[in-house]
Amino acid sequence: MKHFSLPKDGGLIEENLPKGILHAHEKITTEIYEDSTAGCDKIADLIIESINNHKKASPGQPFKLGLSTGLSPISLYRWLVRRHNEGKVSFKGVEVYSIDEYYPTGEGIAQTRNKRLFDEFLDKIDINPESIHIPDGTVPQDKVSEYCAEFDQSAQGLDLLVIGVGEDGQIGFNESGASEKSRTRTVLLSYQSRKRQAKNFNGDVMVTPKSAITMGIATMMSAKKIFLMAWGEKKAEVVKSVVEGQVDPGCPASFLQKHDDVVFYTDEMSSSLLTRRVAPWMVGPCDWTPKLIRKAVVWLCEKVRKPILKLTLKDYLENSLGDLLELHGPFDKINIDVFNEFQHTITGWPGGKPNADDTTRPVKSTPFPKKVLIFSPHPDDDVISMGGTFIRLVHQGHDVHVAYETSGDLAVHDDVVLQHLDAARQIGFGDRFDEVKAIINSKRPGEPEPKELLAIKAAIRRSEARGADRSFGLDDNTNVHFLNLPFYESGGVTKLPRTQTDIDIIKELVLRLKPDQIYMAGDLADPHGTHRVCTEAALEAIEQLRAEGNAWLDETTIWLYRGAWMEWELWRVDMAVPLSPDEVVEKRHAIFRHLSQKDIVPFPGDDPREFWQRAEERTQNTARLYNELGMAEYQAIEVFLRLK
Repeated sequence: MKHFSLPKDGGLIEENLPKGILHAHEKITTEIYEDSTAGCDKIADLIIESINNHKKASPGQPFKLGLSTGLSPISLYRWLVRRHNEGKVSFKGVEVYSIDEYYPTGEGIAQTRNKRLFDEFLDKIDINPESIHIPDGTVPQDKVSEYCAEFDQSAQGLDLLVIGVGEDGQIGFNESGASEKSRTRTVLLSYQSRKRQAKNFNGDVMVTPKSAITMGIATMMSAKKIFLMAWGEKKAEVVKSVVEGQVDPGCPASFLQKHDDVVFYTDEMSSSLLTRRVAPWMVGPCDWTPKLIRKAVVWLCEKVRKPILKLTLKDYLENSLGDLLELHGPFDKINIDVFNEFQHTITGWPGGKPNADDTTRPVKSTPFPKKVLIFSPHPDDDVISMGGTFIRLVHQGHDVHVAYETSGDLAVHDDVVLQHLDAARQIGFGDRFDEVKAIINSKRPGEPEPKELLAIKAAIRRSEARGADRSFGLDDNTNVHFLNLPFYESGGVTKLPRTQTDIDIIKELVLRLKPDQIYMAGDLADPHGTHRVCTEAALEAIEQLRAEGNAWLDETTIWLYRGAWMEWELWRVDMAVPLSPDEVVEKRHAIFRHLSQKDIVPFPGDDPREFWQRAEERTQNTARLYNELGMAEYQAIEVFLRLK
């Protein structure tokens, strides 16, 4: 299955660039890969090389490998298993040390921190069971300190330690404020950390473990070599802090700047805030594409706090943009060209304005009306992420269809289910309240939700989506489609693998509708990964349809929106749809129809704001940024990237 990454458009010319220059701004050498799959593929090769070299150099001596828990290394485990199955490595003679575990844990419970380490890796290789060292969460409390000291002594001097870095810079369960001299020990988990771990406990932070055993920072620093990993947009801030910031106890991973042999492996998204990505012209020569020129101008406007048309020659020269002037100047021409580009992204007609000159418009005027297909990963991403554009497309007479790719059932709180059933009971439509309450009470943390309960939750999400669509005039009987992609229906937070079955469902809908425009989520910062899987499935479906001879797809335009988690950087924007104050309110009312997602969402992420608040602040901030560049002032703007 293919993995989606944002298209590259210019940037630093790294070929033949000396490593000292490439990594000049980095306190930890950082390697950037297209995505986590490519990065983990490389790390797997390096681990295997280290193991095999060690066996040759020190026969009979165990190779001590430290491994991280969490989601960051899952792809790595799969690559290692694949290499093992191909006969490229044997794990006999390898000692594996896990860096943390919940404490206390019961025997064999499903939510142990290391369950996936066993399921995805250890149970599939030829390692000797006695060579597996996992912090024991069942040790009695009066003996745990002694146990931690013994574990720490054994874990000293790892040959290689592979660690995923948390969003706040935590490594293992060494959280903000951890001591550089810390050893393996029990720690209390912060509420924020427990909130993140709650996804493994049906979203219930109250039953999430309050403490854990973790390898200490000093123990980690004793390793001969360290590989750090961070994947995805949600890790961009912490990657910048760890790689380019100061050593700070508030960001425990930053202590690793002091290690003599550490490399940070990142992808395009997690490395997006590093200097060589944000301002590559400050590092070395660049491939100056129109998008990169636009990126440089936006960066310069923010740096000197001026709109585009007020930038001066001095501004360019004093901020490392002399190379741009030499190749594409003079400066005033660059200013005017970029200003015009931004103006041409703005349109009040996202489906194209009929009978208009579309030479400089982002959308063709023909055909009109257009058939539009909006893919929404969950049953509310459409109105949260692009609700104003959605509403405008409907009001402007286009044949708009929305496809909800997953049921979104897990994001309905049990209390909401009971409230709906109570309403049905009160008006005489049936009484299943006590029956369903008994099902809810029978749930066990870490186990899949009962199918009967998920069916009710999915129905609630469908009814809310229909209500939102009806609120602005869409026919919910003919133009609303619920795909219920199978990958999502695991009954738990960990989803099933994406398969051809998911892709075929999407292919059937696209082939039936033959849309002129397709909108889909480009919001890869979604903390649950569903957006990425849905977008990759939709793109692969379209690619397969093209390969099967559906030439009409060559005329179909694909637009990527982002959701409530993060917005497109302005330099990437290909279409900006301004919203009036009334349209902002109409969008808000559509979001309000998703009542189960207000106030008590089981998996809200770290942002405490409700979805409608995030959406409004995001679009209003985009309008402010456009205004600061010298564009007209709007109430709000939704922005899109065109996928070519």
